[in-house]
Amino acid sequence: MPVVLQLQDAYKRYGDQELLDGATCALPDDQKIGLIGRNGAGKSTLCRILLGDEELDAGEVVRSKKLRLGYLRQHDPFLDGETVLDFLMRDSEQPDWRCGEIAWQFQLPDVMLHQPVRSLSGGWQTRVKLAALLLHDPNLLILDEPTNFLDLRTQMLLEEFLRGFKGGILVVSHDRSFLKRTCTHTLELSRGHLELYPGDVDSFLANIDERREHDRRVNATTMTKRKQLETFIAKNRANAATASQARSKAKQLEKLTLVEVVGEEATVRFSFPQVAPRQGTALRTERMAIGYPERDVASEVQLEIEHGQRVGIVGDNGQGKTTFLRTICGSLEPKAGSMKWGYGCQMGVYAQHVYTTLPQNDTVEDYLHRQAAHGTNMQQIKDVAGSFLFRGELIQKKIKVLSGGERARLVLAGLLLEQHNVLVLDEPGNHLDVETVEALADALCRYPGTVIFTSHDRHFMQRVANTVIEVGSGKVASYPGSFEDYVYRVHKELEAGLRAEHAAYNAGASAKHAGEAGSPAGEPAATRKVLSGKEERELEKRLKAVERKIAKLDDEKKQLTASLMTITDGKESKRVQDQLAATAAEIAELEHEWLQISGDLG
Repeated sequence: MPVVLQLQDAYKRYGDQELLDGATCALPDDQKIGLIGRNGAGKSTLCRILLGDEELDAGEVVRSKKLRLGYLRQHDPFLDGETVLDFLMRDSEQPDWRCGEIAWQFQLPDVMLHQPVRSLSGGWQTRVKLAALLLHDPNLLILDEPTNFLDLRTQMLLEEFLRGFKGGILVVSHDRSFLKRTCTHTLELSRGHLELYPGDVDSFLANIDERREHDRRVNATTMTKRKQLETFIAKNRANAATASQARSKAKQLEKLTLVEVVGEEATVRFSFPQVAPRQGTALRTERMAIGYPERDVASEVQLEIEHGQRVGIVGDNGQGKTTFLRTICGSLEPKAGSMKWGYGCQMGVYAQHVYTTLPQNDTVEDYLHRQAAHGTNMQQIKDVAGSFLFRGELIQKKIKVLSGGERARLVLAGLLLEQHNVLVLDEPGNHLDVETVEALADALCRYPGTVIFTSHDRHFMQRVANTVIEVGSGKVASYPGSFEDYVYRVHKELEAGLRAEHAAYNAGASAKHAGEAGSPAGEPAATRKVLSGKEERELEKRLKAVERKIAKLDDEKKQLTASLMTITDGKESKRVQDQLAATAAEIAELEHEWLQISGDLG
């Protein structure tokens, strides 16, 4: 367990805020560590310091000679017109077969390797960056919020990658499910200090709660003892016979001190406005089509959302989740069909990136005052601001100096000052710390109104959603199971596809590599069998037959996916999910066979 990166007695200050105050930590090359802390605690700053992108005020970063540091780049490292394969080869200086082999680990299909990287969605570009990261053979990875805006499928691939990664990792994430699945240790940054706990994030938070409760009990006992001593001293210090005892008790009293409660920091505590529970249909769509002038995203959308439901919108990136939300919010007009909100529905909206468009020169108080419903007094505004940690002088902070997490909190605070019985939330947990995400989930579960939301945070989605709508393959429909059922289906599809595809590519890549290693460039491998005309015709027939089977199974897969959106019976849904996973595995095996035949044909 050699240590490859250390932080020693580190100090870092921004204005009045002490981010690092004598902080120390050591990162070995075999531990998977989740870094947690409140918004504004300095987690991203710490990552930049460790990467060498920012300097300490005092202290030292010690890098081992054996350190091979890798990090997931947030910026765009691609050249204009550069294909996926071109980028991987340029970035890693590895041959095409090796780049292709690693690309398969992230389910980058062969056809995509030859597409321009910038033409891909953000989720696919992240997969390309991860493949490039692995090609550099790092022994320590630093990842700052790697799951933001990643769909479930890409998150699962990232988890598989990190679990199988042989080196160490330091990952910052607000997603408890992701941290628990990938990290065995937890590093907390609090009040400028770093503390490493040998357990996952759930164990760490449970341990913190237990220690806090223990410290509170100790303090309660100390306060009781203090009152007893103070009473005895007051009664006996004037009495000559007991004055010496009183002096002795006074010395005992001086030694009594309260312990600082472990990790006790200001926490977000809030509830959405109490609204009268309603019954019946909140939203109904009739054969609605959604999309943009140049393209359709989904059609024949038939939905009914009841008052009081908490609806989680799921689906892969690029399938239309945000388009659907924008349509029901009125930002986009339906391309066909109709939708209708129930009588008296008052909607509050939290949109992706909304905190980047806030008025920069407004103070927190200015913004909240503008958002507040008519008749809200200043004390109510200050109470809500305080519940979101904007207390005292912080309410006068300019929006332009707020962090991403603080801006997200501010927008949520604004929603609380309005009166809504329907909330539409697009990725509300992004840029919030673990504790604030928990507080938000608690508040939404208590909220008697209707909630329609998207989130890539599985822990948050599982806690909040009691109804699921899936967006995909040009359809938007109620999912016939719970969110756990949906995760199970995606996992099985991914598992079956990865297993077969990885074996297929390994076989194909190994054969290609062997051929390249044994023959001069441009010549066939010496071991390749020379085919007769009859053998070549037979292989071509087999190749066409396999292609027909793949096309047929691909159609079946699409039909199964479409039918899954209309099934309401749980057992039938499970049967179709298993059939879908089996079909995906069969397609992958046929693609393996296609690769082998193509290789034999040369």
